[in-house]
Amino acid sequence: MTAVGPFGLSVRDQALEADVQTGLAAVEAGLLDACKSDVPFITEAAQHLVRAGGKRFRPLLVMLAAQFGDPHAPGIVPSAVVIELTHLATLYHDDVMDEADVRRGVASANARWGNSVAVLTGDFLFARASHILADLGPEAVRVQAQAFERLVTGQILETAGPRDGADPVGHYLDVIAGKTGSLIAVSGRFGAMMSGADERVVDILTQYGERLGVAFQLADDLLDIASDSHESGKTPGTDLREGVPTLPVLHLRAQAAASGTAEDLALVELLDSDLTDDERHAEALRRLRVHPALELARRDTVRYAQDARAMLAPLPECYAKSALEELCDLVVHRAG
Repeated sequence: MTAVGPFGLSVRDQALEADVQTGLAAVEAGLLDACKSDVPFITEAAQHLVRAGGKRFRPLLVMLAAQFGDPHAPGIVPSAVVIELTHLATLYHDDVMDEADVRRGVASANARWGNSVAVLTGDFLFARASHILADLGPEAVRVQAQAFERLVTGQILETAGPRDGADPVGHYLDVIAGKTGSLIAVSGRFGAMMSGADERVVDILTQYGERLGVAFQLADDLLDIASDSHESGKTPGTDLREGVPTLPVLHLRAQAAASGTAEDLALVELLDSDLTDDERHAEALRRLRVHPALELARRDTVRYAQDARAMLAPLPECYAKSALEELCDLVVHRAG
């Protein structure tokens, strides 16, 4: 049993391990190649986050989904490169919006070169992803375009906030289904589609990816509160500082509104204060880390991961299916 990829997935079959390792190595080479430019500075900025590493969660899912067809089909690696380039591009833009200083354990692009360079580098990566995508056919272009529309819509919904009278938790789940679930769903879809898998299998792996993507983002949001920068590779409490309402905070606010305990109301008041102040920010993190709202958010993460696992039930028993099931466990483990 060998750990495959930075995400630490255990693979119990040598043939599957070889396919996944070979595929991920080809994706890594493809990412570096796609980030090259005739302008050395653009190459440096574009390769900045690629070289910083990362879990390569989306390419890993592509490789596993491809096992339900021909795992060596020519479109599999390029489609994984497209998805990871798109994901990386959104990180450059997210860090500008969040004014983040650290990403994947290194200085964020905006901190190193400024907001303009970071935004334009993200645009460059989108362009390179589109160039590769064009060779994969019109259906691939359509699928990616729909996913990207959902991703941007999710970001806009997050920025705009819930409508008056809308359920904040429901709004939040819609946001992360768009921002994160959409691209992870396409990872499952592209892997199966490019391998020539049956359309029913393609649909199953798309829905699996959607649910796993929500669980993955919920786990990330928990890490933003519960971990230090060494564990997460980015500055803890970034969403908190920027006033982005993640699920633990939404659960806290709901509890405070329902029970009105002095402790909950005081914590809500602290969250509503100026958290650019380092002392207030540290105090808010400390108190959230021991609040029951964090455990409620963990339970929601587990529920989405379980829903993802349940989607796999109709698939034939094989090592790839077992690996996809283990991914659900790994996501939950990240959430504590």
